[in-house]
Amino acid sequence: MTEPNYLSKSAFAARIGRAPSYITWLKNNNRLVLTPDGKLVDVQASEALIRDTADPSKTAVADRHQQDRIQRDVYSQLSTSIEPTSTAAPPQVLTSDGKQPDFQKARALREHNMAKLAEIELGKAQGSLVSKEAVETGAYNAGRLLRDQLFGPLPQLSHDLAAMTDPWLIEKHLTATFRRTLEEAERLSSADLDHAMTTD
Repeated sequence: MTEPNYLSKSAFAARIGRAPSYITWLKNNNRLVLTPDGKLVDVQASEALIRDTADPSKTAVADRHQQDRIQRDVYSQLSTSIEPTSTAAPPQVLTSDGKQPDFQKARALREHNMAKLAEIELGKAQGSLVSKEAVETGAYNAGRLLRDQLFGPLPQLSHDLAAMTDPWLIEKHLTATFRRTLEEAERLSSADLDHAMTTD
């Protein structure tokens, strides 16, 4: 069966599962493509325009309505193909343990999880939470940098120490070298961690 190119406004309303008043609203908000005489709806162009100008915040609601329409149509097809005169409700879905799912518990769990996600997003926006990946990357880079900074001066340090005989001078030289090396590593690792956080 080929898709119709043009439909009346009422037929188009039935096609998308909405009331005729919604079609009037679409027309008044320039979200409906009509033929030049204004009597018929260009189906493909109108559906594309409605889809392209949809409010992203309403996507979940639209998806839920679409799912309801699909379930309604599927169940009506099943009931008519199995028993045309049957008006019984569709069979209940059972969980793996043979019980009916508790809708209220599932909904409460969903709301709880959504609230936790909102809390996480708020923490990120306020800067009190950061990405785990960014922290792991920053920590790895800082550890690698510290290792490189500590091993870097060893060749020069060994030559300097070989010429020294006074333990106090050796300790003083080692302390100064390690302090300088660690301070440089701290500066570089702080900059590296800031970079990892801001580029996440």
